[in-house]
Amino acid sequence: MTPLPAFRNEPYADFARPENLRAMEAALAGARAACGRAYPLRIAGRPVLAGAWVRSVNPSQPAVVVGLQSRATPVLAAEAIADAAAFFPEWARTPVEDRAAIVLRAAALLRARKYEFNAWLVLEAGKSWAEAEAETAEAIDFCEYYARQILRWATPEPLLQLPGERNELTYLPLGVGVVIPPWNFPLAILAGMTVAALVCGNTVVLKPSSETPVIAAQFVELLAEAGLPPRALALCAGSGGEIGDLLVTHPLTRFVNFTGSRDVGLHINELAARPALGLKWVRRVVAEMGGKDAIVVDADCDLDAAVAGVVASAFGYQGQKCSACSRAIVHGGVYEEFVRRLEPAVGALSVGDAANPSFAVGPVISAAARRGILAYLEIGRGEGRLLTGGGAAPGDGYFLQPTVFTGVAPTARLFQEEIFGPVLAVTPAEDFAHALALANDSDYGLTGAVYSHVPAHLEHARRDFHVGNLYLNRKCTGAMVGAHPFGGFNLSGTDAKAGGPDYLLQFLQAKSIATKLS
Repeated sequence: MTPLPAFRNEPYADFARPENLRAMEAALAGARAACGRAYPLRIAGRPVLAGAWVRSVNPSQPAVVVGLQSRATPVLAAEAIADAAAFFPEWARTPVEDRAAIVLRAAALLRARKYEFNAWLVLEAGKSWAEAEAETAEAIDFCEYYARQILRWATPEPLLQLPGERNELTYLPLGVGVVIPPWNFPLAILAGMTVAALVCGNTVVLKPSSETPVIAAQFVELLAEAGLPPRALALCAGSGGEIGDLLVTHPLTRFVNFTGSRDVGLHINELAARPALGLKWVRRVVAEMGGKDAIVVDADCDLDAAVAGVVASAFGYQGQKCSACSRAIVHGGVYEEFVRRLEPAVGALSVGDAANPSFAVGPVISAAARRGILAYLEIGRGEGRLLTGGGAAPGDGYFLQPTVFTGVAPTARLFQEEIFGPVLAVTPAEDFAHALALANDSDYGLTGAVYSHVPAHLEHARRDFHVGNLYLNRKCTGAMVGAHPFGGFNLSGTDAKAGGPDYLLQFLQAKSIATKLS
């Protein structure tokens, strides 16, 4: 295989350029025209229509059906696992260069169809144009990065050579993996989780989110176009109750790669650890399970930059990121001024249909999500002072006002519980040490940020801010593949560090071979 150029992140399209604006508008028109299509399952290398359907709607316009995804039965789910296990030896023996080449072709296809995938992210996931563009670029990055990383692991560092022996270390794929991605990054995280396992030589059964199955089906079609053997990847849509537990506990399942809520992640971890008849291994669980992320604002900092970073982190994609800032912890010396500047910055955010680029904030993902967030807004009224927002926003979609509560106590539910919506709690701190202690007062430990001009405080944060991804003098969202390996501590997950140089080790096992020389 010809040596690859060094990895570089995919650049973002500038929608201020007329040609990009026109391309995005044309892609949206094409996606709208294709809404309502029915997508089959992909099991044992063939399309399957099971009879029941997952119905996906546009959260900006819930009356619009984006697509229908066939829903797997338990029998079909079991068949998917069994066939993936049967095909595993053939895929595992496929030369690593060939597997990497398929993933690189997938990256090229995504790049060529970037606006098309952007449009589906807008329509099915409620992403703004900018958020959709960043996500498609990240999916490309995952493909490009992991293709390079598997080539590195295929030629590991040489071992110490003992006299009279040849000593080797090789990395082998594990077997069948169940990939369960989230709805909030239905292309980038799904692509990264899936491609990482496949490029290592594992076969995969993919169970996409029922909120965003259309994007999953289209990515599976793209991988087939890139040359992935049909039996290497099964698409098995359905609910956790119907097929999720079965996939996790099947004795042929070797690992589970999950991104989603804490409760579901812990449930999967518990199920995967149970012994079962025919189970020959300890299943691996790779889990990313959310956060309650804090930005600490020091007395000596660029306050305007801090406000901008908090607003972008808290309300980008409607706060529906596990990395989103949901707690701003502010030094008492600048607390009042921070709040004074924060209010108009949040109040200026416009809310509406994600397909309209003039709106900064789109819908939350579903009616159920909106109900849950509205319930937290009522809780917040009893736990803090409502600064701005506080309810539903106009329109037919699942729209909510960006909301800020100030004076929130560390014991409040608003401070401790993941809400996953456009809701920010602002809490005063006595000094920097107190602010950092409050930031660490959480069951989670995913992302965090500090705005400060004090070198000793930044060093204190480097040492003691207990999160997997720490950002200094910048927002706490927007991890870039290759630059910010992503994953969290505590109940945020297993800290697998997606997009980092060690991530593929989750899907490989090392074999040491010593040969006595004659």
